[in-house]
Amino acid sequence: MEYMDRANTLHLSQHNKKRGKLLTLRKFFKSKRNQQVEVYFTIGAESHYKEGKVSTVGRDFVMITNLKERVWIPYSVIESANIVYGIPTYSNAHQHYLYDNNLRTKLLRQFGETVSKRDNLKQQFFEETLQTNLDTWKDTWVNIWFDENIKRLGKISSSEEKLTITLLGKKEEIDFQEIKYIETIRWLSLFSYGYKHYKNKRTAT
Repeated sequence: MEYMDRANTLHLSQHNKKRGKLLTLRKFFKSKRNQQVEVYFTIGAESHYKEGKVSTVGRDFVMITNLKERVWIPYSVIESANIVYGIPTYSNAHQHYLYDNNLRTKLLRQFGETVSKRDNLKQQFFEETLQTNLDTWKDTWVNIWFDENIKRLGKISSSEEKLTITLLGKKEEIDFQEIKYIETIRWLSLFSYGYKHYKNKRTAT
């Protein structure tokens, strides 16, 4: 079965490189969920590297986390992804699962409500898009890259037809197709930005 999956993916890759790449990346990240990976990607002409634990595998993006930040990377900018050298990996076949009879009953009788309240279940039954995932991170401060020299800082306000962020009372709408990379902002960085903005404003007056 695994051989057939690989053959199908290769067949798709030959006929549609973009679609084949997306399927390959999605399959890789799903197999490494909650494990350490390294991701190489490009923003404009610049090459970037991130290492972290696979947190969410969406239809068009992957979210990874580390001790410093949470990042969202669209598949469209990813060049390659690998397991981190020297860190053991664990096959799903060797993981232990506890049978939860109460959960089974809830899934049978209240499927939608039960799944929507548990992120790990939601990821198994639904493939989130970047748009739907960001909607669950309202009020989170982020940096958003459009190109190597163009980025925006702001707090996620909404994620409907466009991503809306706010900064200093001003709102900005962003097309999801323009987003190349997103990372959360630490409070120290946010404080430094606010201080510089205040200092520049005082200097101008």
